[in-house]
Amino acid sequence: MPEDILVLNQLSKQFDSLTAVNGIDLRVSTGEIFGFLGPNGAGKTTTIKIIAGLLLPTGGSASICGHSLMAESRICRQLTGYIPDRPYLYEKLTGAEYLSFIASLYPHSTDSDRQQARAEEYLHLFDLQQWRNNLIESYSHGMRQKLIMTSMLMLDVPLLIVDEPMVGLDPKSARIVKELFRKKARQGTTIFLSTHSMEIAEELCDRVSIIVNGSIIASGDIDSLRQDPSLAGKNLEELFLQLTGAFELQHVIAALRDDTGTN
Repeated sequence: MPEDILVLNQLSKQFDSLTAVNGIDLRVSTGEIFGFLGPNGAGKTTTIKIIAGLLLPTGGSASICGHSLMAESRICRQLTGYIPDRPYLYEKLTGAEYLSFIASLYPHSTDSDRQQARAEEYLHLFDLQQWRNNLIESYSHGMRQKLIMTSMLMLDVPLLIVDEPMVGLDPKSARIVKELFRKKARQGTTIFLSTHSMEIAEELCDRVSIIVNGSIIASGDIDSLRQDPSLAGKNLEELFLQLTGAFELQHVIAALRDDTGTN
């Protein structure tokens, strides 16, 4: 039976009168690629920031590898890698210096030689080797995304949190990232993946949860979500749109396709 790496129990977050996360429960296992889906403003980013240790919850609990996120936050951060959708990097460091800095923050992740070998492997895969000694301020957005991917993938941490991983990546790099995620999962890393791309979620994820207005409205693998007769035969995008109530989209698309209208 796989071990639960991430457990959320009635997790909540309130901002003044706004309830961003409303008592959600989740269990994510070893080696699982878990998709966390929802429309804009649903509570995804708030939940991710709580798991990553950047926000404190208002209520409920969260644990990583059995350690309380609130009581043992430092241990939890050592067990977690975080790839944000908008990476903040120290622009006056070179790429190589940034990787060394990240490695120093995770001294117990793996031995330094193995970490360095992995970093070199990923820099080569992402076509960043020739840029490794350039200042990050000269990097494009896509290069920065690939650098932060490298910095987290080179670690041996049980939980990797990924928010919109393909933003800014070219098709070659996006394909490499997918394969690297699969490889890390086979090796036992749990990947908690938030994305707006239903194609990526359907391709990569073992299970998904859909959050709307701070509450989880559906969880399971794609086949289990299709058990409702009204959802039978639908792909994940169609499931998502129906479950989140985006029925009006059909009318919008029909109107856009209407060639008889005037411009």
